[in-house]
Amino acid sequence: MLTVAVLALDGVIPFDLSTPIEVFSRTRLPDGRPAYRVRVCGLGGPVDSGAFPLTPPWGLDALADADTIIIPGCADPAAPVPPRVLGALRSAAADGTRIASICAGAFVLAATGLLDGQRATTHWLVTKRLAEAYPEVDVDPDVLYVDNGQFLTSAGAAAGLDLCLHLIRRDHGSAVAADAARLSVMPLEREGGQAQFIVHDQPPTPRGSELEPVLKWMQDNADRTLSLDDIAEQAGMSCRTLNRRFREQTGTTPLQWLLRARIRQAQHLLETTDHSVERIAGQAGFGSSTAFRERFKKIVGTSPYAYRAAFQTTEAR
Repeated sequence: MLTVAVLALDGVIPFDLSTPIEVFSRTRLPDGRPAYRVRVCGLGGPVDSGAFPLTPPWGLDALADADTIIIPGCADPAAPVPPRVLGALRSAAADGTRIASICAGAFVLAATGLLDGQRATTHWLVTKRLAEAYPEVDVDPDVLYVDNGQFLTSAGAAAGLDLCLHLIRRDHGSAVAADAARLSVMPLEREGGQAQFIVHDQPPTPRGSELEPVLKWMQDNADRTLSLDDIAEQAGMSCRTLNRRFREQTGTTPLQWLLRARIRQAQHLLETTDHSVERIAGQAGFGSSTAFRERFKKIVGTSPYAYRAAFQTTEAR
């Protein structure tokens, strides 16, 4: 069982604090065992969260035993970070502990110097302030989160949930992360192409709707070259009506839905087989490996090779 330490300091944002506690505490392995133990750590004594006071059960010494440290957002990004906290974080980092921040928690992580020379993000309202306060940090305001390996940062509170799901997927694979996402009523990928590694296990399917049969047909035939006319003929609708019904019931177009189904199929093959990228491009219906690489990187945020390196199962290797 892995240990997640959540750091609680004065001014901590309650939602940013509760998100990792809730997500990691409820995550279960396939055999039903808890995947994580969660410890809320602080300087000792009560912490003012604005909404309510809380007293962390563990002190800073517990950070040394954690596999992952989460730094939640704080109400005042400019508030000085206690030297004891900076020292504890630097010491944990030196031992190889993974450290992730949510929202303005990036300011605490940046204050340690651990983000110098690395790409990072935070809430869009304060990305400029982060870049000005820590010019050695490469601040990217356009992503939900950034994974540098040992150090990770995320944007606003909802992006903190994206980050937690990403960490679960890194630790335990897609199936466990998908279960955690369902418990959180959260998709594994949000619109915008910024979710990097996190994706739906399957594209959204409105159960019991008139589109369900054609969606299943599209999934079963995703390896074929399908046009909008082909899909409309299968659905028994005009292209215009099909597009309208798709947007109403899935929030996207037929061809975008099909693209997501193909991407998910490609991810599954990259995770579970040693097939070449060229072969997977054909199996997933992309035709050429060039088109596959371009679309995969645009949607997933990384190349097929990098995705495989990060998420291929031990059995596949």
